[in-house]
Amino acid sequence: MESTESLEQDAKDTWAHSLAPNSLEDPYGPTEAVIEGCPSLFLSPASFANLDDSRMWVATRFEPIREIFQNTERYSSKCVYPYFRALGIDLTAIPIQLDPPEHTVYRKFLEPWFSPKAVMALEPRIRANIDRLIDGFADKGECDAAHDFGRIYPVKVFMELMGFPEERFEDFLSWSHCMHFELDDQERYLWGARSALDYVRSYIEDVRKAPPDETVASRIVHGEIDGRKLTDDEIAGTVFFLWDGGMDTVAATSSLIFRRLALDPELQQLLRDNPERMANAVEEFLRMNPTVNTVRVAKVDHELEGQQIRAGDRLLCLVASGNFDPDKYENPREFRLDRSHNRHMTFVAGPHRCLGINLARFELRIALSEFLRRIPAFRMKPGAECVATPGLLGAPKVPIEWDLSA
Repeated sequence: MESTESLEQDAKDTWAHSLAPNSLEDPYGPTEAVIEGCPSLFLSPASFANLDDSRMWVATRFEPIREIFQNTERYSSKCVYPYFRALGIDLTAIPIQLDPPEHTVYRKFLEPWFSPKAVMALEPRIRANIDRLIDGFADKGECDAAHDFGRIYPVKVFMELMGFPEERFEDFLSWSHCMHFELDDQERYLWGARSALDYVRSYIEDVRKAPPDETVASRIVHGEIDGRKLTDDEIAGTVFFLWDGGMDTVAATSSLIFRRLALDPELQQLLRDNPERMANAVEEFLRMNPTVNTVRVAKVDHELEGQQIRAGDRLLCLVASGNFDPDKYENPREFRLDRSHNRHMTFVAGPHRCLGINLARFELRIALSEFLRRIPAFRMKPGAECVATPGLLGAPKVPIEWDLSA
């Protein structure tokens, strides 16, 4: 009989391999091995955590993941943000690194600018950015749907929303690329994080000197919580976190969506035939392309899924497998426009549910609808690289082509 340590090592190898880059039509396909071969909660070897001496548990199914996200009495999110720790800076990413009730105060402060009503008011900006990008390649018969489209439109909209100057666009992309794509190059990784934080701090000072306006950054800098101004560290931690969140999530999701459609002509045609179901389609794409596998830390000793969790243990929520849990979803690997009650963990759950959830859904819906309306049936360019990473990195290149005579 195999030892517990050996079984845990096998499980760790299985889930780590499932998140490796691949060229499959469905890049999340390898997580099927996690569902079939790993426990719902298992202890990963401590050496893999590479954080400190904490034990690292991995949750692979929908229900334990939901419990970890929603139960803030047992689990804290104070450990989830890596950049300030890497830079050796005593700064808190707000609101993600705060737990209720403290988290609730800052969340309520920020929510009005990301509400459904606020997002709907952005529609003219969103459509203008998307139309301008499509105008640039519609008559060429080809584009890189990730580089020429998916990485641009959500960042442009976000920059306008925050008030960031458009001329810093390429700098933003460069810093973000280092922070998310160059994790193995410590020098480049730290350069990206430090450059972004230095810029955010200098931008905050510029905003402080200017009259208040309607941009989110200005409202944060000049705003108040419970009748008081935010401290310099509160403002920096908030603006930097929003900057980071606005740079990659929608872009990565877009790249995975267009990659899948280029490789799956039947699915592409299904969406063209059912434009009125685009909201359903976006939700199903979000479920099948989660971009965050996040960590919580246990506050107290307790039992979960038959395992004894100790205070201080870390728990990785493997959304890349939990969103395909057959106990939660019928035929979870099948894309279905008629999937009802499509609740998934792509945006996390509980009080830390993604602040930009309404904006992300709206942007993706418009981008996908307009692209399919204006660009005829497209396919991956012959011989093109189509590697994808099942997670935040998405697909860095999605070279596609279409017939101009169509």
